[in-house]
Amino acid sequence: MKNFSRYLAIAISVLIVAGIVYYFSDIVAYVLVAWILSMVGQPLMRFFQRKIRIGRFKAGASLSAVITIILYFVVFTALIWMFVPLIVQQARNLANVDYNQIGLALEEPLEQLNNQLVEIGLVERGQSPSQQLAVALKNWFEPQKIGDFFGSLIGFASNFIFALFSIVFILYFFLKDQGLFINFLVAVAPDKYEIELRGALDNITKLLRRYFAGILLQVTVITIFVSVLLGLLGVQNALLIGFFAALINVIPYVGPLIGATFGAFITISSNIDLDFYTEMLPLLVKVFAVFGAMQMLDNFILQPYIFSNSVLAHPLEIFIIILMGASLNGIVGMVLAIPVYTVLRVIARSFLSEFRIVQKITNSMDRKLKDA
Repeated sequence: MKNFSRYLAIAISVLIVAGIVYYFSDIVAYVLVAWILSMVGQPLMRFFQRKIRIGRFKAGASLSAVITIILYFVVFTALIWMFVPLIVQQARNLANVDYNQIGLALEEPLEQLNNQLVEIGLVERGQSPSQQLAVALKNWFEPQKIGDFFGSLIGFASNFIFALFSIVFILYFFLKDQGLFINFLVAVAPDKYEIELRGALDNITKLLRRYFAGILLQVTVITIFVSVLLGLLGVQNALLIGFFAALINVIPYVGPLIGATFGAFITISSNIDLDFYTEMLPLLVKVFAVFGAMQMLDNFILQPYIFSNSVLAHPLEIFIIILMGASLNGIVGMVLAIPVYTVLRVIARSFLSEFRIVQKITNSMDRKLKDA
């Protein structure tokens, strides 16, 4: 009866939290983003508090929080300064591209591929592949749609500014008053669960801090790796391709394919006047070779490091959880699957450790968390 009451209380708490998240999703999103940024910024806070000294004056929590937020803005502004001109220029190129010319440039290889598919019965003979490609590209990137897209950005700007202000305001207090978010969650929980909840939240913070720091390292390494290699191989817009590849690589399994496709498309649209077999094809081979090397680096070095030091889960677990996230909410579900699973595992380890299934999926966490 005692266990039943405990599980009932946990279930009711989960339902209440789910209801709050659903009805106040925007506010919850602001708080979570600020919390994540505060976790990533904690090392900077400690650094500034130790190193900034002018005579007897030492940087306190308030000043360190302000400097950390300013540093975030500097990085954000630098990224905009580096990539927005490239994106705008590429959008102009796409608006002025003769997509019939792209179709003609790729007509011969596409026709050969289409003939092979017709022979094995996968497609029926009809409109030529080059014509199909030209029509598809024209529909996707016609000037009116590109103009509408940039016009919608203006409407998005006001919402973005409000969200940015809210996140920065919350972030300042999360940085200044370390543990504020955790203390709030503990305060709204029943007193008898305070110790378990505080321990669980502390472990969640440790794991997520490692995870997001690892993701930041992954994005940085992939951007540098892809950009430098493509630049050395003479591929145009190498920095834009590398940065996009690093960002989209956060999406498990699907991200690298999207990144490689984006790189190939930018290469084709930037070199439309080249002969396909003698000039364009070697460029595309270089792009795909770089992305293949990037995948080896990511799969064998970066991801094992990130997951083994943060998620503390078996690769098969990760794969299944990502598939479940994709089934629930597509790409967003895939991105959020790993951090959400990490949170659920820690909570289960703290409150439901008597179940064998919980013991099986959390037994690798005990020693690592004690050493964290």
